[in-house]
Amino acid sequence: MKTTLVILVRDELPCLEIVFPEIQQPSPETGYDEIIAVDGGSKDGSREFLSERGIPIVEQSKPGRGEAMLAAFSGIEADAYVFFSPDGNEDVQDIPRFRPLLESGSDVVIASRMMKGARNEEDDNLFRWRKWANNGFNFLANARFRRKGPYITDSINGFRAITREAAGKLRLNASDYSIEYQMTIRALKHGMRIEEFPTFEGPRVAGTTGAPSIPTGLRFLRRLFIEFF
Repeated sequence: MKTTLVILVRDELPCLEIVFPEIQQPSPETGYDEIIAVDGGSKDGSREFLSERGIPIVEQSKPGRGEAMLAAFSGIEADAYVFFSPDGNEDVQDIPRFRPLLESGSDVVIASRMMKGARNEEDDNLFRWRKWANNGFNFLANARFRRKGPYITDSINGFRAITREAAGKLRLNASDYSIEYQMTIRALKHGMRIEEFPTFEGPRVAGTTGAPSIPTGLRFLRRLFIEFF
């Protein structure tokens, strides 16, 4: 199974300088056969940083995280895709955990911040607003769309993998951050095999997030409404 590690980038140079050195070169042990970046129009030198290190870059024609993932499906020939954002939230050490689950027959594999043994960035906070909202979205997706299989504990996390065959069947079209939620919901609708493993979510290592909580939450609600009907 040819597996590609897809690095999603848009103006993340300070994060890349910290996180990228931790990413190993492709080998049987790393869980991927190649590394390719999808760039969303970076202006801060992210493209040059990756190019200087021999990383091929796929251009996305429109802005948005969903558009980045769709660009990967159309522009990268692979049997499976592992999506990674180099902002520090996602644990580089967990990347090799995707491939064995994909090779065992999973259609979608999600690194969960919510299941037993995992850690969410807000777990030390008294009020965990983002985590509680995420769990609400998890409950709604499972209650409405799950036909079989285990309860999905982190339906919206972007640190995930999917096979090319599954992506084709799901006909994903969300252009923004809600594409992961759409992927989970449609995989549940199709009765696909979704596997999760626990991960530790770290803090962003530099810069600011491009997905502020309230606007992003409203997009997830809109996505849920669209998929419901």
